[in-house]
This record gives sequence, C-alpha cells and structure tokens, in this order.
Amino acid sequence: MKSPVTTHILDTSTGRPAAGVPVVLEQLAGGTWHGRGQGSTNDDGRVADLITQDQFAAGHWRIRFATGVYFAQTGTTGFYPYVEIVFDVQDPGEHFHVPLLLNPYGYSTYRGS
Repeated sequence: MKSPVTTHILDTSTGRPAAGVPVVLEQLAGGTWHGRGQGSTNDDGRVADLITQDQFAAGHWRIRFATGVYFAQTGTTGFYPYVEIVFDVQDPGEHFHVPLLLNPYGYSTYRGS
C-alpha cells in the first residue's frame, strides 16, 4: 500500500539525492505533536512508506528531517541541524508529496505530485 505522504531530499549543492537522512512524520493533536511514522531516505533520497492510509487524517502535519546527520555523514559543515516542514491536510484522501531541496546554508520546499 502506498503511503499518502511521501518525501525526497535533493542536495542542491551536489545535484545528488541525500541518502541516509532520518525522517519523522508527526501530527498535531491536542496542541502536541505526536509521531505517526518514521524512516530514512534511501539511495535515491526518498521515503515512500511513512504512514498508511488508515492512519492518516485531516489536520496539521509536520515532517522533521535530521539534516545534521546527513551533513555529518558527508563531512559537510551545515547551518541547519534539522528542518521541519509543517503542512495542512484538508482531504486525507489526497496524496501529499513534500520534497526538500537542501544545501548547507539554505533549503526550500514545495508541494510535489
């Protein structure tokens, strides 16, 4: 079963996927973030199995990327030890692809397909 939330990381300083980055998916409930899924990026920089459809619901969600782990693995000095992307889900039946474009001193994101 395909996860309704997927992600990938591209290191824009090298033009290569960022492998081995720990990723945590969390949901905001009752004013507190709760872990709902986790994984690490594969050799293509992707995580495709964060959560199952029956665990996914409307609300605020957050993906936390442990980018400091990646920078340490690659011997790179980075400014951001982690990146958190918060997004709103109104229709949990939709697919949400949340990519991260990363370099040692900046990052950006967008809703992918």
